[in-house]
Amino acid sequence: MQIAGFGVEAWLNETEKTATTDISQSSIAALTMQEVVDLDGHHGQQFYQQLNQSRLDYGWIEGSPAFKKLASELYQHVPAANILQTNGATGANHLAIYSLLNPGDHVIALYPSYQQLYDIPKSLGATVDYWHIHESQQWLPDIAELESLIRPDTKMILLNNAVNPTGSLLDEALLKRVVALARKVGAYVLADEVYEPLDGTPFVSIADLYEKGIAINSLSKTYSVPGIRIGWTATQSMELAEIFRKYRDYTMICGGVFNDQLAVLILQHRAEILARNREIVNRNLKIYTDWVMQEPRASLIAPHGISVSCLKLDLPVADELFCRELLAETGVLLVPGSRFDLPGHVRLGYCTQTATLKRGLTLLSAFLRRYDD
Repeated sequence: MQIAGFGVEAWLNETEKTATTDISQSSIAALTMQEVVDLDGHHGQQFYQQLNQSRLDYGWIEGSPAFKKLASELYQHVPAANILQTNGATGANHLAIYSLLNPGDHVIALYPSYQQLYDIPKSLGATVDYWHIHESQQWLPDIAELESLIRPDTKMILLNNAVNPTGSLLDEALLKRVVALARKVGAYVLADEVYEPLDGTPFVSIADLYEKGIAINSLSKTYSVPGIRIGWTATQSMELAEIFRKYRDYTMICGGVFNDQLAVLILQHRAEILARNREIVNRNLKIYTDWVMQEPRASLIAPHGISVSCLKLDLPVADELFCRELLAETGVLLVPGSRFDLPGHVRLGYCTQTATLKRGLTLLSAFLRRYDD
């Protein structure tokens, strides 16, 4: 098996611990452990009492009944039995792709987006065609292109919704057209849905639209706890869930007693966390878009309440060289767009702490002035 290097992850593995002002990440500013346990209204006393009484065995293999029920409530047509806990969304994506694809299968992947969604199928010997997003169309794809790509033997269509790194969203009308094309040939549709808009933009899960839809999600992005590494697969189909169970035994035993308990607490207090994060998104997006308006070397197709953004920079040098020099001289970290096959752009994570965002934008503007002469 051969697989390409994971562009964005390799970049962050190399650089993120040396940054002093990190505005590269795609999560909304991470919660502290104290902030999470305070959600129980008793400063964590109930949480820790429960944890202290828990045996550190394997716990619930697929996720506790409480977790599965709470996760299923995020959907209209997914029973709790069809929620399978995974090691983050990356684990869920891998599980679904590994479970369903074989050498020679034909798949279509939204491109560019999260690299897992096309390079894992390639590594398994699948034939991958790209359904392109277009900057000229607000980073959205053209349904006519998908129609031209789909074949009678297409096995799976892989989406990232919202799209990392552009923050563009495939709305319900477009998803219904995708489902109609997939249904004609019996193809699965997998959607990595870890980025949910927080500005009131309507969002619909592929698992609620299609009997062969596979929704992937986690607590890492919209819920601000990437460190607990809890994700899941969600399907209408019990048959699909049973297939995933078999392959899951080979890739993961459990999420861990502590992590599951923390995930339950987070989902029980989903409303409070989303209210906190909506405030961060709205406040920081205004700061960010105001900065873009006054920065002559920057332009942006703004995300709709989504925690990732793809900033276009007018540079006389390659984006990766720019990002390396910016980091070395200022401590500011961005992800080069070339790591997503989007040269001339950078991923800027505007949903970090507000003070960090302001400092990062100020330093970035000062650094850009060197190219003005």
